[in-house]
Amino acid sequence: MIVFTNGCFDILHLGHIELLKYAKSLGDTLIVGLNSDESVKKLKGDLRPINNELTRKTILESLKFVDSVVIFNEETPLELIKHIQPNIIVKGGDYKKDNVIGYELEKMGLLEIKLFNYMPNNSTTLIIEKIKNEIRI
Repeated sequence: MIVFTNGCFDILHLGHIELLKYAKSLGDTLIVGLNSDESVKKLKGDLRPINNELTRKTILESLKFVDSVVIFNEETPLELIKHIQPNIIVKGGDYKKDNVIGYELEKMGLLEIKLFNYMPNNSTTLIIEKIKNEIRI
């Protein structure tokens, strides 16, 4: 079984790790779609990403439960999903199934979407805000 998840994974934190471990537990192969630097800027603003795409890719590839990392430059990973043809897509619980890219493929019976329980207070944005506030003191 091939499992797919995607994201920016800019500053890796506990929420990322737990999501990736959960995703790997659902299948044999975990493929991570990684937003390119350009697509992160479009999503998060000009000050992001903090870590460049090659750094983020290397960090993710070093995790024993990640089998492959593919950088994508498009606004969404839909074309990558169609190319990989995973059995399962995993996203964080801050998503609703019908907002997940690939939902139409699930409705067609081509894959299944699983949502990981969202871990509040675990986000790159919160980490950056905490650092900014500490520096101002």
